[in-house]
Amino acid sequence: MSLVAQGEARATASAAGTLATFDLKRFGNFNGAIRRDGALLVAYTPAEQARVADEVAALPEGAAIMEWLADYAVMREQARVCSGQ
Repeated sequence: MSLVAQGEARATASAAGTLATFDLKRFGNFNGAIRRDGALLVAYTPAEQARVADEVAALPEGAAIMEWLADYAVMREQARVCSGQ
């Protein structure tokens, strides 16, 4: 599957920069819900978080989704800063 738009050049790095390789280290799972102005945004159970961590750990080296996840993390942080939180 190709997601490069017509007339767009394939880049060697994301807009956030070139990703570094890192070892996946588990930490205590978040337990609860994420709310903004009292509205529920998302709630992940510890079991869901463990499943996602297992799936990410099983990805092949260089899996494209890792770049997307990193970009998503940057965008969430930018949104948090813009919202003043």
